[in-house]
Amino acid sequence: MNGLCEFNQALEKTPANHVALSPLSFIKRAAAVYPDRAAVVYGDTTYTWGQTYRRCRQLASVLKEYDISRGDTVSVMLPNVPAMYEAHFGVPMTGAVLNSINTRLDAEAVAFILDHSRTRLLLVDPEYASVVEKALSMLERAAPIVINVSDPSYGKGSPIGDLEYEGLLAEQSDLSECQPPLDEWDAIALGYTSGTTGNPKGVVTHHRGAYLNAVSNVLSWGLASNVVYLWTLPMFHCNGWCFPWTLAAIGGTSICLRKVDPELILQLIKQHRVTHYCGAPIVHSMIAEAASVQSSPIEHKVSGLIAGAAPPAAVLEKMERIGVELTHVYGLTETYGPATVCVKQDDWADRTLEERIQLNGRQGVTYPLQEEVVVLDPKTLEPVPADGKTVGEIMFRGNIVMKGYLRNESATEEAFAGGWFHTGDLAVVHADGYIKISDRSKDVIISGGENISSLEVEDVIQRHPDVELAAVVPLADEKWGEVPAAFVQLRHGSELTEQALIDFCRENMSRFKAPKKIIFERIPTTSTGKIQKFVLRQQLAAAQSS
Repeated sequence: MNGLCEFNQALEKTPANHVALSPLSFIKRAAAVYPDRAAVVYGDTTYTWGQTYRRCRQLASVLKEYDISRGDTVSVMLPNVPAMYEAHFGVPMTGAVLNSINTRLDAEAVAFILDHSRTRLLLVDPEYASVVEKALSMLERAAPIVINVSDPSYGKGSPIGDLEYEGLLAEQSDLSECQPPLDEWDAIALGYTSGTTGNPKGVVTHHRGAYLNAVSNVLSWGLASNVVYLWTLPMFHCNGWCFPWTLAAIGGTSICLRKVDPELILQLIKQHRVTHYCGAPIVHSMIAEAASVQSSPIEHKVSGLIAGAAPPAAVLEKMERIGVELTHVYGLTETYGPATVCVKQDDWADRTLEERIQLNGRQGVTYPLQEEVVVLDPKTLEPVPADGKTVGEIMFRGNIVMKGYLRNESATEEAFAGGWFHTGDLAVVHADGYIKISDRSKDVIISGGENISSLEVEDVIQRHPDVELAAVVPLADEKWGEVPAAFVQLRHGSELTEQALIDFCRENMSRFKAPKKIIFERIPTTSTGKIQKFVLRQQLAAAQSS
């Protein structure tokens, strides 16, 4: 016992041997090591790492002038522009918490977030000024200070008030120091889940988790310091999967992109020799479609991360054919973005294209610095067998899991029941230990007592060459209780009929799983590319009741 005390108590933590983990340390190092390397590129504007670090410190100084300090919330409603990148460092430098708001939300949702987060200061792009003004008029609390982030390339919208981002930064000469937080458990960011029913939940993340997941991105993707990263993924989504901090850790270059435009994306990939980008399946599909009609191919190696409950095999195949190497990751807002990765084994390269697509379509294994991912029986919390058939719920445990939900103790307790974070995603475990999502628990269709995975049906539908996107939801049925119904977005010029697509499904899956009804229309998605199934369920229910 005395020996243990000597090891664990006599040798104390000191400033020399213990510093709180925070991604703020990454930008300080990047500026010192790569001061003249391009850090952020947007149109004709380029900021080096030295300049970017200075701008982040200027932003922190501005915030301090408005008495923003530890524990305050600073919200931003910005596209992927330099100011959005800078906010990921400038805000936490003050000890404040960064709340990146989904730019596609309506005024009512924005108002709820501003109220619930108790936002004290808000950065706004002119494109969202009208929505924000309406939201401000709906607040129950005092309105936050608003700073306008003008963008000459947008050229529309009116400022809210007189404060302007670039002008305020230019006034700062006494720059804030970049210091680690008092405690690495301090909150660094707040992100709201999409509220399909009721109000969204505020996910609170900490400096330690942001640091670790940023490094996990480096390890899982084998990133080198010369990475050129294109921002196809919104930075408001899980803080860009922690990639703002990842790029600072390696001294990489960010190519900013205001909105997803496949032709512009291909232009930027070729112009800047982009090496990496991230996105939902629909984003990759759009890029592949645009590339298929262009005469000049991509002539250098490009790597992409694809995330989704189950990326369609057709998307993985198309991207491989145009020379983009995709790696499948999976995670949630509550896990800082990616928390599992489908690690490619050495022998997979020798497999057929069909086999590679099947293997790469799984959610995979634990992210390098996440402690554990398991598939458990949600009632007993016992592991399911690794037979590829028995369905359980995906659960996480580790340092890359949120602190909890802001001001929502019951939801936090429910999410962490039994010492695991419960995702609500159903999956199986294959013999090699790789997990594969079968469905969201709320999206399983129970037809005549049989469970039908909506994702399995969607995957088959999207194999049809005329189909661009598909979403399957339950349709009430007097005989079977519910049956699959499919919303299908066709490629331009297609004349595919409902019966022809149903026949195609019956030829490629058990007949009882094939959709009984197909609606051809454009499918609603979030700004991150996720299909809004709750909208489709509401639409179907309204049609049945009329």
